[in-house]
Amino acid sequence: MLRAWRAFDGFRGGDIRPWLLAIVRNCWRTSAGDRKRRGHVSLPEENSAMTSEAMTFAGPSPEAAAMRTDEGRKLDAVIATLPDEFREVLILREMEDLSYREIATITEVPIGTVMSRLARARAMLREKWLGEVESEARHAV
Repeated sequence: MLRAWRAFDGFRGGDIRPWLLAIVRNCWRTSAGDRKRRGHVSLPEENSAMTSEAMTFAGPSPEAAAMRTDEGRKLDAVIATLPDEFREVLILREMEDLSYREIATITEVPIGTVMSRLARARAMLREKWLGEVESEARHAV
């Protein structure tokens, strides 16, 4: 937010969301470069499934919640293996629900490139996910 505040005079009007997400993207890239140089690896959160809400929520069973959390972690891990340019458009479209035009603005590529990267990202994700499922099935036997 501090970078956005400092760069606000460069905002040209229109929808502010893509402009802010472009700043977030650039900050993340800078931070990722710093982590690579330092060799920093984030540790997973401990007991992330054991929040007070999970303990008092009258929804799905603890087993179902644990399975959903495990699947979410696996999906995050599979998404993390995608090349940056494909992972980026997939997250912006599917998780942030941005339009192709907004994604093109953020990533500074043509809309056609966004569309092709998204199609390839979905295909890679499907292939890697199915490979993960098959691998688990072999280990379960």
